[in-house]
Amino acid sequence: MEYEVTIGIPVYNVGRHIRLTMDSALAQTFPSIEFLILDDCGTDDSIDIVRSYQQNHPRGKDIRIVRQPQNGGIGRARNRIVDEARGKYLYFLDADDEVMPATIALLYENARHYDAELVYGSRENISVTGGRQVVVPYVYPSMRFLFEDEFAAYVYGRYDRIQAQTWNVLIELDVLRRNKLRFRHVNYWEDFMLTMDLPTYVTRAVLLPDITYRYYLRNGSLSNFQARKEIKKEEILATMNAIEQIKDGSERLYGKAYFPQRMWKVMITCFYVVSMVMRSEKIITPPFANRELRDFMRYPIPLSMVLRFRQWRMRHVLLFSLGVLPPSVAVRLMRMVAKYKKLL
Repeated sequence: MEYEVTIGIPVYNVGRHIRLTMDSALAQTFPSIEFLILDDCGTDDSIDIVRSYQQNHPRGKDIRIVRQPQNGGIGRARNRIVDEARGKYLYFLDADDEVMPATIALLYENARHYDAELVYGSRENISVTGGRQVVVPYVYPSMRFLFEDEFAAYVYGRYDRIQAQTWNVLIELDVLRRNKLRFRHVNYWEDFMLTMDLPTYVTRAVLLPDITYRYYLRNGSLSNFQARKEIKKEEILATMNAIEQIKDGSERLYGKAYFPQRMWKVMITCFYVVSMVMRSEKIITPPFANRELRDFMRYPIPLSMVLRFRQWRMRHVLLFSLGVLPPSVAVRLMRMVAKYKKLL
């Protein structure tokens, strides 16, 4: 059966929250939706709960469960959803969040009206601590991007213009498949790895100020990486290696007017990762050496090319220096800047 939209939900040990997610997904006013549940081999009753919806809900026939051969993490789960989806458009929904009833209808209407490959909705961030909820809205301006490179230039023009996530975005599935865009096999910032490149393949995109998603930040979630009592170094190295691939794949964009801004966004992300390492150094095992942190800040292009940038040249030169100074000096400077920016 073909659908206009696939809602892809990766599921792993979310038995406490999956009913909230399923209720909101199945309450969509839009009729042509496939609910694709990716079973990532958890150990709780999450999938049993989903099967009860499949058997008893009026839209149960539209629920499809696909099981991984073994637990592979969120990156592999999202890739499997991309491979399996039957809709023209794909919408990722995390299995402990919820969407508004008209979310898909609203995003789809804009995708069709503007022939857009991406449509972003706005969201509410909900921090849950000790039974208390703090709600902070994140609202996009109402914007349309209809020409080549226009959306990419906007995204890279400021670090936080587009959040690094792929949920709450209606994506034309063919864009992902045609360009072989994949999620990296990491459990932290896996969305960033794809969203950093996705704008370079898109011509038409829409931003909406409408709240279409509630994002819950709970203790112990992957999003709350820093709240853990112990972090294995290999997890952070996997994220660093994925970002290195983004850096190394920049060559195809050298001639684009937005390239300096994109390069800045990539390298500032590297700095944020280093800051997180320094902030969590007491719980990371084994510890990072200064040389490892310095090397992570190396630019993938030579200084001669940086000096030809027309935008933000001195910013880049200063950031470039962090990757070539002696390791102890570079780390000392990064620690000072991180404290100034209140990242430590």
